[in-house]
Parts: sequence; structure tokens; C-alpha cells
Amino acid sequence: MRIDVNAFLGAYPHRRVPGTSPEALLAAMDRVEISESWVTHLPGLFWRDPHEGNAWLYETVAHQPRFKAVPAIHPGLPRWEIELGLAATRGAPAVRCDPGFLGLDPAGQELRVLAGACGVTQIPLMMAVRLEDVRQRHPNDRSADLTAAGLRALVRADPDFRLIVTHADRALIEEVHWGSTPAERERIWWDISCVWGPPEDHLATLLETIGVERFVFGTGQPLRLPEASVAKLDLLDIPRSRRTAIESGNAPRARAR
Repeated sequence: MRIDVNAFLGAYPHRRVPGTSPEALLAAMDRVEISESWVTHLPGLFWRDPHEGNAWLYETVAHQPRFKAVPAIHPGLPRWEIELGLAATRGAPAVRCDPGFLGLDPAGQELRVLAGACGVTQIPLMMAVRLEDVRQRHPNDRSADLTAAGLRALVRADPDFRLIVTHADRALIEEVHWGSTPAERERIWWDISCVWGPPEDHLATLLETIGVERFVFGTGQPLRLPEASVAKLDLLDIPRSRRTAIESGNAPRARAR
């Protein structure tokens, strides 16, 4: 079994991106043997009210059991508590909030309140460091990347809060991990979509120094090719049990108590 915690459905607003439909995502999953994808409504991340994309997401996921909805939450808008409660009722594996796209401070009051609410409802919060490399961004994209200081402050906001960070590189992962307490580290998971594999071997180094239990499989598709994440694991010289933990074992633990 292979669980992709970092996938999207729907058109990217800044340029034409292929493979954004449910059918195309399923075909890509079959191509690289992904059993389950946690999906977010991609265009909704750029709307003033990202909640408006959640209804479409739930309807789409209802017709495809291999998809798990990760709805967007904007803690600066009315009714966000209702959206979070709906996510819990529907069994969402996580909810997503990307403050850089929403004009919010990652360590500000709105995010701290959301962190506390996620801790109460036992739903992890997913955040992307970035969706694209700065060289690929549209000139009008003014979103800010997440910082290590912001992530550490957010994790410290609530002792029950759990965080899944996607699109992080080695430098950020190490800065957050080694700047956090052991208890705080146990509540953070990192996807491998933007960690370099061979020949740099950043992923191998992180697995040895930080621990395999802190990493989950993610692709970032359709904005990234899913084959890249699979290739990183194929090129690792690790026991099968450690690879299985990354591909399918660690993601459910982010939700479990």
C-alpha cells in the first residue's frame, strides 16, 4: 500500500497544468501504484474564500474511495469552525491551511486558534512551504514561504496540535526539527516531495539523523510528477520495513492518538 498525502484536484490558476481531473489523477496513481491519495481542491487555495471549494471536493471524493478529502480552512473567515467540524464528521485525514496564500501570519492569532481547534478535534493540519519553486511562480503570486520560526511557533501553540508539512527541503526540516523540543518533534511530519534524493542524498541523511518515523510519502501532483517521489525511495538503500513506514505506515499515525 502507498498513501500519497499531498495531491490536488482542479485547475491551477496561473498556467495550464495537465492531469488535474479526477480521472487523470487516478491514472497517475495507477501508473506509480499509489493506493490512496489525500486530495485538496487546488483552485480553492487561491480564492478569497477557499471554503467554497470544499463542497466540490467532498462530492468528488464520495464517488472515488481511493480519494480522501483534505478540505481547506481559512481561520480568518466566518464559519471556519463549521468547516472544521464538517471535516471531522466526514472523517477527513487532515485539513489544509496555507497562510501564505491567505495573507495570514503563520504564527499569528488566527493560526494559533486553528491549531487549538485541530488539537481538540484530533485532525492534523497540513501546510505547504510552497507549491512551486520561485522560478516557476506567476509574477502576481505574492504568497510567502513558511519559515522555520513560524512553524515552531505554531507547533508550540497547543500541546495536542499535529502538523503535516509538505514541500519542505532539507534545510528547513533540520532547522525546525533541531530547534524543537523532543515532544514537539513528535507532532510534526514531513512529506518527501521536495527533499533531494541521490546524488545529494538529502533524504537518506534526514532518515538517518531525524528518523524515518517523521516522514510520509507525498508527490505534490499534478504540480509535480509522482514518479519523482517513487524514484527517491527506489534509490534508497534501506530495509523494506522503513520504506513501508514512509509509504503507508506513518500517515495514519498523524491522525491517531
